[in-house]
Order: sequence, then C-alpha cells, then structure tokens
Amino acid sequence: MYPHIQSRRSAGSWFLPKAKSSIVCSAFALAAVVASSLSAAAQSAANYPNRPVRIFVPYGPGGVGDLTMRLLAQKLSELTKSQFVIENRPGAGGSISAKAVLESPADGHALAVTGNGQAISMTLFKSRTYDVLKDFTQVSVVGQFEMLLAVKNDAPYKTLKDIEQAARKNPGKLNLGAVNPGSTQNLSAHLLKQITGIDAAIVPYRTTPDLVTAILRGDIDLGFDFYAGFQGAISDNKLRIIATSGEERNPLLKNVPTAKESGYPTYIVTSWNAIAAPAGLPPDILKTLNALINQALAQPEVREKALRLGIDARGSTPEEMTARMARDIVKWRDVITKAGIVTQ
Repeated sequence: MYPHIQSRRSAGSWFLPKAKSSIVCSAFALAAVVASSLSAAAQSAANYPNRPVRIFVPYGPGGVGDLTMRLLAQKLSELTKSQFVIENRPGAGGSISAKAVLESPADGHALAVTGNGQAISMTLFKSRTYDVLKDFTQVSVVGQFEMLLAVKNDAPYKTLKDIEQAARKNPGKLNLGAVNPGSTQNLSAHLLKQITGIDAAIVPYRTTPDLVTAILRGDIDLGFDFYAGFQGAISDNKLRIIATSGEERNPLLKNVPTAKESGYPTYIVTSWNAIAAPAGLPPDILKTLNALINQALAQPEVREKALRLGIDARGSTPEEMTARMARDIVKWRDVITKAGIVTQ
C-alpha cells in the first residue's frame, strides 16, 4: 500500500523513523562533545602550567608559612620550567588572599595557601565571604609543625606536670603567653587549660620577640610558639622546652618529650600549611598539580631546608587534606566556643 516505505524498510536496518533518528543524532553529538571536553582537559593538564602560577600567601614575608611556600615555589619552578610566584596578601584572617584566588579562573594558575589557620577562621571570622571546604579544591598539605611549650632556662618547671601542679597550688597565679588572640599559638594555650582544668591567665603578645622577652623577664611562666620563633633563644640556652605538641618527637629536639608522652594524650596541636585552588579545578589538573607538589616535597634538599625551620615537609592526597581541614574546623570551633572568645 505504501511501496516507498516498504522498500526503505527492506533495504536494511539503517532506516529509522524521524523521531528516533533525531535521538540517535543527539546522542552522537553529546558523545562527541564529551569526548572533545575530555580531550581538551587532558591536553590542558599535559600543558600545565602554561603561564606563571601565582601562590597567594595570607601572611607577610619572612614567616614560617611564607618561607615554606618559597621553598616549594622554587622547586616547582625547577621541575616545570615555569614560574611559580609568591604573592603575599596578609590580613583579615586570610580573607584578602582567599578573595584574590576565588576571583581567578579555576585552572590551577592561581593557588591559595590554606591550612589550620583557615580552619580557625571558619569560626573566628563570621564576616568571611567564603567556605574553605566548599569554595576551594583541596590540593595537598605542604608542611606541618608542632607547638613548643617553653619556660625560662632557670625556671623551676622541668615538665608539663610541674606546670599543672604549680597552677593547682596557686590558682590564677600562673601566666601563659602566646601571640595574637585567635592564633594557633593562643588557642593552644586555651586548649591546655581546657584539658588540664587549671586556672591560669593567658596573656596575648603582638610578636614572638615580645613573648620571648616576657618569658625571660619572668612575666610569663609558660610560652607557646613554633620552633622558628623560639630557635634563637633555644640556641642561646635562654629558653628550655619542656614539651612539644605533636604526635611524635621533634627531630630537632629529640630529648624533649611530647605532651602525649608527658601524660596528656589528647593535647595534640599540629599547625599545617597547604595548597588549594578555586572549586571546579579540572580533575586532570588537580592530579598533575598534586603529583608535582608531592614530587617537590620529596626532594632531599627541600626536606632538609624545611627541617631547619622546624617544618616537616610532607605532602598528601586531596582527600587526606580535605579530611584534615574538616577535622580541624570542628576541633578549633570547640576550643573557641569553650574559651568564650568573641568572634569577629
């Protein structure tokens, strides 16, 4: 009855009604787009980086975080034959630096230095305009360093237990010192009070040299800071470190026990710095960047230079960094809340 249709059907299975033909064409077109996108992403990762990479550091020049990133940037530049440039953008709890990165394309050429400082900021700064977990792609941890608990070299306190016992005998009389309210150092002092239940004052100082002077003058019974800050006074035998706050002993202070070894298993404070990128970083570029960072940190000269600053230069997977950030957000939120610290 309809010979033209019959002849087309009998000609072979290539014949499809118009509607089905459109669906198949669309499917082929979608597959072509996906294949093209994957090819472009792979090519982009293979060419990464194709222009200078800016690493935005939320601290001023010369500090531990800044020096760590300069070591990393130098080695990444050598490995890739491209420029990795440090840009210091301190202030506002890291928000200034974060804003610069989040306003950049998510292509791996603008990177943020994050870490436990940003975990603290998630609670401390209510006015922040970003979420460090949702708005960033976590790339890799770069380095970690524990807190040192220091007393004057001729102080009567030999152990952390001595500090606790003295505080219990004289409630409210001992002074604990650390820089900048809300800093890792300051919150470490609050954490010790919360774990031990001692009654002691926490005195804030503007800089580490101010803190060291206060310890040597006898204004402070116990000071909290990192190895780089106390290094000079330790070398001059002016300060004595009675405990460190890491999971393991500091290789530069092998005779100093950890707080955990001293009878305080829950007093673990490890500050850390890391690299992140804007959310939406292509997976292939993330994989390439993570591999480059871990390769750079594995170089003996990088590890040795970092160790002199008291830094354990060690990378991670993106997943490990994400989990660590999430844990620290919860940890420091609890400390800040219990301490009654006013958020900004």
